[in-house]
Amino acid sequence: MKLGIIIPCYNEALGLDETQKRLQRLLEAMIEEKQIDKESFIVYVDDGSDDTTWEKIVGYRAKSTMCKGLKLSRNFGHQNALIAGLMQFRNDADALISMDADLQDDITLVQGFVQKYKEGYEVVYGVREDRKSDSYFKRHTATVFYKFQHFMEIESMQNHADYRLLSAKALEALSEFKEINLFLRGIVPMLGFRSCSLSYTRAKRFAGESKYPFIKMLLFAFDGIVSFSVRPLRLITLIGFLLFLLSLLGITWVVIEKFILGNTVQGWASTMVSIYFIGGIQVMSLGIIGEYVGRSFQQGKGRPRYIIEKEI
Repeated sequence: MKLGIIIPCYNEALGLDETQKRLQRLLEAMIEEKQIDKESFIVYVDDGSDDTTWEKIVGYRAKSTMCKGLKLSRNFGHQNALIAGLMQFRNDADALISMDADLQDDITLVQGFVQKYKEGYEVVYGVREDRKSDSYFKRHTATVFYKFQHFMEIESMQNHADYRLLSAKALEALSEFKEINLFLRGIVPMLGFRSCSLSYTRAKRFAGESKYPFIKMLLFAFDGIVSFSVRPLRLITLIGFLLFLLSLLGITWVVIEKFILGNTVQGWASTMVSIYFIGGIQVMSLGIIGEYVGRSFQQGKGRPRYIIEKEI
């Protein structure tokens, strides 16, 4: 089989040499053992880096025909850089594996991916055995996020990022998804092909800093929820109904106070609290609705998800 590995890169110059060395050594060993075709390749997708990432990719290509490079015109984001590589090279291999450039994913799992592909699986997920390498905060927020995703009826693989194998058939199906706000962790399970998962222990980052600080991860999680679930809109309806019931109870209480108990003095505090509470709910609801409307607006314009500046 002819295998391709797609690696999105954004300011990864510090650790990219080690990534290249390990991956080339791995593919050469697999070629020698006849696990993959000698035309197998590695693609580095430069997502608008402002360090020497692209210069390093050009250097790898000069030394080895196994390496290819794709340079985007600016920073489009990890998911768009990843889909750019997958779509650009989907017809050049029997299967493509996506992974990050930081060497946190166990690259020896590639051999397992290939074996599962040969057994007939179209999608193979790399799933973390645990999150011991994460900080306490990140570990627990990730757990909450997956539970919240499940509550929002979003189908995704727990403890799976973007380390996976997709067959040519799966990639062709993926090309039919045209949404602007990409969340591949939710899209891939929707393909419906035969799939399985392999577990691995995630290592610490080899070099450089994470490109996903807390705020960026939070926005990414929000993208996934809004892109795949209408449950937030249903929750707004439910909250509105509950507030309506509470208002009926409030009206009943006022009538009892005035005509049965004879109390006519109303509290200022309870009035102000109710105004602020209902006002807050209204503003939040408008914000959620606006988020859905805004995404429909972005999708309707049909702008490209990425622009390729160079390919080597």
